[in-house]
Amino acid sequence: MPATFSQKSITANATAAEYVHTHLPAVLRQQLQQYERQKENSLLSHQSILKQHILNMDKELVEKLSASYDEAGTTCLMALLSEKQLTVANVGDSRAVLCDKDGSVISLSHDHKPYQLKERKRIKKAGGFISFNGSWRVQGVLAMSRSLGDYPLKRLNVLIPDPDVLTFDLDTLQPQFMILASDGLWDTFSNEEAVHFIKERLNEPHLGAKSIALQSFYRGCTDNITVMVVKFKKRASKAPGQ
Repeated sequence: MPATFSQKSITANATAAEYVHTHLPAVLRQQLQQYERQKENSLLSHQSILKQHILNMDKELVEKLSASYDEAGTTCLMALLSEKQLTVANVGDSRAVLCDKDGSVISLSHDHKPYQLKERKRIKKAGGFISFNGSWRVQGVLAMSRSLGDYPLKRLNVLIPDPDVLTFDLDTLQPQFMILASDGLWDTFSNEEAVHFIKERLNEPHLGAKSIALQSFYRGCTDNITVMVVKFKKRASKAPGQ
């Protein structure tokens, strides 16, 4: 279970987050079960399945929110674990990092921020703008350049739901654990600091997730702080030539 802590109300975006949490995993589970039964004859992959259903979820969410004039939006961060691969899909500024067998920090996702050159060019081409109000924001409003929901900005075509989907080989990485967390954590912890903090607390009931969420709050974070830590079983080493 993820550890969550927030100093302020997040009711404004609860509609979008709860909708995605309730509907997306169930749809993906059904599609992945079908894929496993037919994968020998399928042109799909875990990457394409994740991307397809994230985009479908955004379309469905935007339609429902716009009907009730609810402007809520949410990030989306998903990790799909198979026998030999880890596939991570990300929309927005939640982030996933991994600690490999040597204790090195591996980034599993890339934040979508308005100040990034690629995102800034896309927003400008769509007729939008970014401005600084505590942080760089799309149309002076949203501090991330991609999300699910947020239908007023989607209607202006300055915000997109397109996920980055990356795949990692588990035999190569030999991971110890990974951290998936909302931007509240990353406002107060670097990737390296977070991995070091969790590595020292993997023996705790929540694998250190609760401790790091509280520590982020103590460091002054006023945003939502949601953290999930996943500890990997040790993988058998491959024999030479395999």
